[in-house]
Amino acid sequence: MLVAPVVRLLVEGWGPGDLAGDAPLRWLALWQDDYLRWRVVWSFLQAAITCVLALLIGLPVAWVLARREFAGRALVLRLLMLPFVVPTLVAAMGVLALWGPRGWLGEPLAGMGWRLDETPWLLLYGNLFFNLCLVVRAGVDALEQVSAPRVAAARTLGATPWRAFWRVEWPAIAPWLASALCLVFLYCFSGFGLALILGGQRYATVEVEIYTLVAHELELGQAGVLAVWMLLLTGAVALGYAWLERRLAAPGRVTPLARQRPVGWRQWVAVWAAVGVLLLVCAAPLLAVLLQAGRALLLGSGAAVLMESATLSALWNTLRFSSMALALATGLGLSHALAVRAFDASNAFGGAALAWRAAAYLPFVVSPVTVAFGLLLLYPGWTASLALLVGAYALLAYPFVAKSLTAALDNLPASYAQAAATLGARPWRVLWRVTLPLVGGALRRGMAFAAATALGEFAVSLFLSRPEWTTLTTLIYQRLGRPGAANLDAALVLACLLMALALLAFTLIEGPARKHHNAHHA
Repeated sequence: MLVAPVVRLLVEGWGPGDLAGDAPLRWLALWQDDYLRWRVVWSFLQAAITCVLALLIGLPVAWVLARREFAGRALVLRLLMLPFVVPTLVAAMGVLALWGPRGWLGEPLAGMGWRLDETPWLLLYGNLFFNLCLVVRAGVDALEQVSAPRVAAARTLGATPWRAFWRVEWPAIAPWLASALCLVFLYCFSGFGLALILGGQRYATVEVEIYTLVAHELELGQAGVLAVWMLLLTGAVALGYAWLERRLAAPGRVTPLARQRPVGWRQWVAVWAAVGVLLLVCAAPLLAVLLQAGRALLLGSGAAVLMESATLSALWNTLRFSSMALALATGLGLSHALAVRAFDASNAFGGAALAWRAAAYLPFVVSPVTVAFGLLLLYPGWTASLALLVGAYALLAYPFVAKSLTAALDNLPASYAQAAATLGARPWRVLWRVTLPLVGGALRRGMAFAAATALGEFAVSLFLSRPEWTTLTTLIYQRLGRPGAANLDAALVLACLLMALALLAFTLIEGPARKHHNAHHA
C-alpha cells in the first residue's frame, strides 16, 4: 500500500516521459525547468515560512499558557487541537470566508484595492491555522518539563527572567519545539487541500502540480519524477523527527515551575494577547464559516442543499468509508506500536526500534497525492474498488493511532506486564487485561485523530473513487468549481456539516478531558 506504489513511481519516473534527456539526466532536468523549479522552491519556502511564523507566534503564547493560571485556561488547552481536527477543506473554506474576495475581512480590503487572493497570504494563513496549535501545545508540554530548581538557582545567581529563559528554559524545550516544527514542515510541504483551494495558479505547490499532471494532462512520467523528489526532500525531515521523538521518550521526572496568577496590568495584557492570537489565527476562520453558512441558510438557498439526494449520498459514503477505515487503522496502529515495544525490549535488533518508529511516519512523508498516484499506477484494475479506497484511507489515518500508543507504551513501566506474567497470565491476557486498559486513553486519542483524518480525506477520494462514491469533501470541491453565489453558499453549508461530523466523531471517541491529557504525543 505504500512502499510498492513508491517503487512503481520510481519506475514511472525512470521511463519515457516529458522531461528531455536520458533517464538519469531526467531527474536533474527537473531543476532546469523554470516552472517546475519554482513549484518545488515555493513548496519548500511556504513550509519554511510557516515554521518560522509558528515558532515566533507560538512560543510566547505557549509560555503564557504554561506559566500563568487564569480562568478558562483548561478550556483553551482543550480547544487548542480543534483546528487540527477540522478537515482541510473546511479550513480552506474558513480562510476564504474570512479573507477571500467575499469574506468578512477580505471584501472590505478588496474594495480598497487589496486582493489577498492574489498573494501568498491566504495559503500561509491557512497553514498557520492548522499548525500553530501543534507548536503551542508542544511548547506548553515542554515548558512543564523545565526543572524549577534550576530556574530558581539561575535567578538566585542574579539572572534576569529573560536570561534565565535563554540559558535554562530554552535548551530544555528546544528538542520539543524542533519535533513539532518537523511535523509542521511535513504537513505544509506535502499538503494538498489548502494549496489547491488557496494557492491559486501562482502559489500552488508541487502536490497540486502532481495532481494537475495526472488528472488533467496525463503526464505520468513528469508527475512521477516530481513525486519522487518530494519523497526524498521530506524523508530527511521525517528521520530527524523520529530521532527527536526517540530522545523525548520517557522523559525524566522533574519538578515543574508552579503556574502563577497574573499580577499587574502587563501580565494580564500578555494573557489577553495570547488568547487573542489564538482567537485570530485558530478560531476566526471557523467562526467565519459558521457566520457565512448561517447567512446562507437564512437569506439564501443554502438549506436546500442539505436535502438534495447528492448530499445524502455523499454523507452516507463519508460515514461508511470513514468507519471501515477507522477499524482498519486501529488494528494497524496497535500492531505497529506493539512491534516498537517489542524491538525496544530486545537489544538483539540494534537500530530496528528506531527504524520501526520512523516507519510510522512514512504516510506523513509520502503525501496523499503521491500515495493515490502510486496506487493508481500499481493497481489499475483496482482503482475503482472499495477495498483499495478504504485501505488508502486507513493507511493515512493509522499513524495517529501508532504514534499515540507508542508514546503511551514508552511511559508504561515494564514491571506491570512482568508481574502479570509472573502470576501466570499468557501474553494475550496481559495485553487484554493489563496493557490495553492502561493505554486506553492514548488509544482513544489516536482513534479520534484517525477518525477526523478519514472524514476529511480529500486527495485519495479525487484519485480513487467512483462518481457514485462522492464524499462530502469532493462534493464541496465540486460546488466550489461551479460559478455563482448559490454554489458558494452551498459549499459553506456543506463545510459546516463536515466540520460538525468531524467534531462529533472526535468528541465521542476521545471522551471527556482527562487531567493528564498529553496532546503533543496524540
